Amino acid sequence: ELAYNSDSEIRNLEIQERSRTENNNLKIGFNRVTGYFIEISKNKIFKVPEDYKRVQTLKSAERFVTPRLKQFELELLKASTEVNKREREVYNLIISSVKNHATELNNVSSTIAELDAICNLAAISMKLRWNRPTFSEKKKIEIINGRHPIIEKFSSEPFISNSLSMSPEKKLFIITGPNMGGKSTFMRQNALILVLAHIGSFVPADTAIFGPIDAVYSGIGASDDISSGQSTFMVEMLETANILKNASENSLVIVDEIGRGTSTLDGLAIASSVLKHLSLENNSFTLFATHYFELTDIAKSLKNIVNLKLDAIEENDRIVFLHSVSFGAANKSYGIAVANKAGIPLDVIKDAQTVLVNLENSAKTAGNNRGMRNIFSNKIN
Repeated sequence: ELAYNSDSEIRNLEIQERSRTENNNLKIGFNRVTGYFIEISKNKIFKVPEDYKRVQTLKSAERFVTPRLKQFELELLKASTEVNKREREVYNLIISSVKNHATELNNVSSTIAELDAICNLAAISMKLRWNRPTFSEKKKIEIINGRHPIIEKFSSEPFISNSLSMSPEKKLFIITGPNMGGKSTFMRQNALILVLAHIGSFVPADTAIFGPIDAVYSGIGASDDISSGQSTFMVEMLETANILKNASENSLVIVDEIGRGTSTLDGLAIASSVLKHLSLENNSFTLFATHYFELTDIAKSLKNIVNLKLDAIEENDRIVFLHSVSFGAANKSYGIAVANKAGIPLDVIKDAQTVLVNLENSAKTAGNNRGMRNIFSNKIN
């Protein structure tokens, strides 16, 4: 009581000393030099009792201590010391008790954490209209009207749902379409739905059926690793190498624009070979987004490859993204339209359009485009 309520004791003592000295301006204060003291203005010095001992002189006041005030200070110091001592004893007792029951407490905390996660998943599922997934012995991934849980939550516009149906006959999907068209979102949402299902959650889809899945491999959003001297392209290649070495026929692989960190021809060649390896060797469930439209011709040679596209519409120099997945191959990236939408200066946009027309005309004249496409349309041995 004394240690934690010393202020009230000081106020009581101050009231008693004011009455004793008939001085309503008397104050009891504290500093680190003298400890507790009684301060009296100099024009009231004549009323100071005999037991007041002067300890400090100020310009307009004198400071004193009394045996009673000193005794109070000693009692307060002793009380604070005893409190600290007792708190330490209790704390050590708690530590000892916890140590003796560490296993049980860890089990309890883990169980509470698991229940907390499950309850939150249940609450989110009810609030956001998620549905229960099902699992099958058949090798398939079927998601009807799937949605990206994060983008749907924070988007200011209604989210466009899309479906995905993969089977041994349709196991690798080449996804083409414009920048900002939704290719990455489509791949990520399907991977997220699969992961949510496998941790015991309902999923943001009308229906979700999964056959045996052993892992999800992602080659999306590579960035450099300056500390180890690895470029963006090198990090991307390391991720790709890991996928090609470890992905099985029961894995889901999502790959986004592989080969973009090097020259067009190098990138196209690497993307083509990776695509064929995933199809022929890994035989994984694969979503493969690319801006290399030439790769879509591989679907003509490999039966388990399907082309998907996300389209956009240009109207009056404006681009409208449909965000809807359909079968087929896109043939345009709308990169200049996206650059215009981002606020690139108009003179730069116009110059880029001129350069693009010249490049397309040159390609047609030389037959390069047709020749390059023939490389990937040839029968694969």
